[in-house]
Amino acid sequence: MGGVSKLLDTENPVFCAFITCGSILVLKMMCMSILTGLQRIKYRVIASPEDVELFKGKPAVASHPDVDRVRRAHLNDLENISIFFLAGIGYALTDPNPSVAVALYRTYTLARIAHTIVYAVYVVPQPARAISWLIGYGITGYMAIHTIKYFCCGH
Repeated sequence: MGGVSKLLDTENPVFCAFITCGSILVLKMMCMSILTGLQRIKYRVIASPEDVELFKGKPAVASHPDVDRVRRAHLNDLENISIFFLAGIGYALTDPNPSVAVALYRTYTLARIAHTIVYAVYVVPQPARAISWLIGYGITGYMAIHTIKYFCCGH
């Protein structure tokens, strides 16, 4: 394709897929913040001492398993999606095959959505969560290795 400006262009299907999937993942993580807040309200779980005032005399607790589960799912997103963004843009800069790149970005996005559903929304026994996590992890690793090979070993 030639040149960074051509790779980071809205005419490039790889870049468009990366930006679209990335935006979906950002919205998904924002939903996790809302879900955490809703769970805290539902189970009267305080995050800070001043939050006790929100419950107007009703007993508040420091923790609840459902709140902790949503928080762990959100933390998992923060740990994994952040590195996907770096690996994903690096991969886009290698001028990959558009069909492969779009499939990787979409599959990663679907895997992360599935991970959230089976971990925090409708809890499903393992290995559902592990499989969805491993798919995303493998895609991120593949893109990072491809990027390193491209930039360090010549292109």
